[in-house]
This record gives sequence, C-alpha cells and structure tokens, in this order.
Amino acid sequence: MPEPVIIKESLAEHMSTSLTETLANASRQAQERNYADLLIVDADSHHHETSYAPWREISQYIEDDTIRLRVDAAMKRSPGSSGMGSTVRGSIGDRSMGGRIQRQGLRPTDVNEGESRGVAAVKRAMECMGIDYSVLFPTPLLNVGVLPEVDVQVNTMWAYARWLTEQVIPAEPSIKTLVCLPFNDPDASLRMVKTFGDRPGVLGFVVGSTFHHPVHSKRFLPIYAEIEALGKPMAFHSAYNWHDRLTEQFNKFLSAHGIGRTLYNIVHLTNWTINGIPERFPDLKAVWIESGVTFLPFLMQRLDAEYMMRTSEAPLLKKLPSEYMQEYFYTAQPLENTVHQDALAMTFDMIHAETQLMYASDYPHWDFDVPSVIYDLPFLTEQARRNILGENALNLFGLERPAKLNGQRRGSQLRSSDLAEDGVEAPPVDISFAD
Repeated sequence: MPEPVIIKESLAEHMSTSLTETLANASRQAQERNYADLLIVDADSHHHETSYAPWREISQYIEDDTIRLRVDAAMKRSPGSSGMGSTVRGSIGDRSMGGRIQRQGLRPTDVNEGESRGVAAVKRAMECMGIDYSVLFPTPLLNVGVLPEVDVQVNTMWAYARWLTEQVIPAEPSIKTLVCLPFNDPDASLRMVKTFGDRPGVLGFVVGSTFHHPVHSKRFLPIYAEIEALGKPMAFHSAYNWHDRLTEQFNKFLSAHGIGRTLYNIVHLTNWTINGIPERFPDLKAVWIESGVTFLPFLMQRLDAEYMMRTSEAPLLKKLPSEYMQEYFYTAQPLENTVHQDALAMTFDMIHAETQLMYASDYPHWDFDVPSVIYDLPFLTEQARRNILGENALNLFGLERPAKLNGQRRGSQLRSSDLAEDGVEAPPVDISFAD
C-alpha cells in the first residue's frame, strides 16, 4: 500500500499547526493501526453552518418573516457574509494565538454531481481518519441559548434542523445528527422533537449547555417524556460563554475555554442527577458531550459525599449519584493529555468507560482528536478499545453496522487539490474551521 502523501505547499509551510499535515498523519495512523476491521463512530463533529454558502440556504427556512428579512438584509449589505453577526454573538478571545494556530477548510475538487462541497469536505475528513459515521453538529448555533431574543433562537434552530435533515443528511448516509433544541422555549423545543424525531438520520436531541434554566424545571419534563417515548437519547453539548458573570473573571482564552466547557456540564449534570431525572425517566439516556473526562471522578466523589450527609434533599434517588453517573454516556473529546496514565485509567474505570464512553473528534476545531487518542491508550483491552471507538455509539444510537469496508477506505490520502491556496482567494465553502 503506498505511503500517504504529506502535502507541502505554501499553506502548510507557513502554519505552525497545519490541518493538512494533521489529517495526513491521521491517514498514516489509520493504515499503520489497521482500522480496516474497526467500526469508528465520531460522536461529535462540526461544521460552521453560518458561513455564507450554507447560511443563505438555511435562512430561507426561517419561519418568521421579520427575522428572515433581517438576515437577508444583512447579507445584502455585506456580500459574501452570512449576516449572522446580527443574530449570533461572534467569537471572542485569542483563539488563533496571534495567528500561530490556524485552520483551513478542505476544498475537494472531486465533488460528485449534485453533491455539495460541504458534504464532500465532511466525507473527505472521515475517509482520512477512518471514520464510518459522523454525528454532525453546528458551531455558533450551539451557543444561541445565551441570546436575549428567544424568537431568534427558535427560528434559527428550526431553520437549521430543516436544512440539515432535508438537504445534507439525505445526501450522505454516513452523516447523522442530534437535532439542536431551542431550550429557552420549551413549547418550541417540544414541537421540534415531535417534528424531527422520526426523520432519517436523527439519532436524538441536544442542547447547547450555555443556558441558564435548570434542567429539572417542570417546564422541560414534557420534552424528556417525548424523547424517552421515541427511544432516543438527550444530550448536552458543552461550550463556554466568556460573558457569564462567573467566567468573565478569566483573563485568558485558555482559562475560559478550558474551565467553561466543563463548568456548564457540571452544573447541568448535577441538577439532572440530584433532582432524580433518571428515576423519573428511566429509559431516557443522557449524553454529556465535549467536557472531557477528568472532571468526572471529582464530581462523583463530591456528590456522593454530600448526598450521604443530606439524603433527604434528594428523595428521588435510590442509589449514589456516582452510580447514576456510571449509567450516563460521555464523549472523550477533549481527552485530557496527561502524563499520569494511571489517573486516566482510574477515570475510565470509575465511569465504566468500556460501555459508556464514545470516541469524538470535535473535528475540525483547533483542538480536535483523531481516533489514535483512544486506540493508543495502553491500559485498554482490545474489546474496550473497540467499544469506545464505535460499538458504544452503535448501540446507543441504534445505528446499522456498515458492511465491511475495503482497507483502502481507512486512511485515504489527501491531495493537493483538496486545499484552497492559502485560504485567501478560495470561494466560500460549506465547511470551515472556525469554532
């Protein structure tokens, strides 16, 4: 089998962190580790849905005439812009570290007739990393829970769900999603569950964790009941919000990003557990996404200790909080890189990772993880490795096992034609690497 090519162009040469080199290395890893006989499910991948090319399509699904005209007018004022600056708060902080961390979109030239470049770019990355299924999420729209305009949140979420389930997913069976709910409006969220719950490719539902309503509120119970009846999971995709009164104390992106992404899911997971949601809805599976895993031993021990001293405050619980947490599902990304392998092994043991943890790349964001971050862990058994890389997600989401794939599918080579020259004059593409 020929060696994968590492692209050497002006793009890669001027980057200190080159996406193309990373994917080429992932391609090499896929072949060296023989992913051909492994099922790999990426439980959390992304695209930048508010770049111009997809958003001009999504915006046409906005039901409210005023909001749709507002976005259309913004696009007309700034040709080539999505107009989303007027609806979704923009990125803040020094994400690129003064340009030292850069991200560049793939621009596949081998697009099949009728296929969007966005779908082609997702598939190309999946092929490079050896992934069979990708669960695709938006990026800016996951943070609309912080918007003061709830009607904007509702309309954009609805439009995005229609676009994704009507245009993107039908075009590529390997791309799936969890439909994002406008959680600040329970009635609108319930409508979305009922509308999209049985659509092909919809594996469940998700909310962006940067919202400030308690998950145990009675207003959300009908949503949980409906999702439970569908037999699908409810997920919380963490993020960070530097405008929060607590996290605004951080003066570095490193701090706000590192702690914020974990903090929001800690709050919601605690409320979910202590208020007995697993007992009220025993068949509803909870999934906690993009928080890493190292916070879990702390939270398990802390909640157990408090509960044993104050059991009367959690009357619905029939076992320790940590025992409920061992039944939740988690995604590994960002898998904290630590020199203390024994600590990571203990974490995996405490959360029953062999059956409850799922591989996630968070591709194409700047801190994404390739499958080798799981494959290479020395303390995993062969079965645990297989489960985390794909089998757990297959079972949770009810996916069909794909037919055995040709080994060449695992680790496809990048081509120079896949790159936009320096990312300067390239036309807009559906998938970009902002997060």
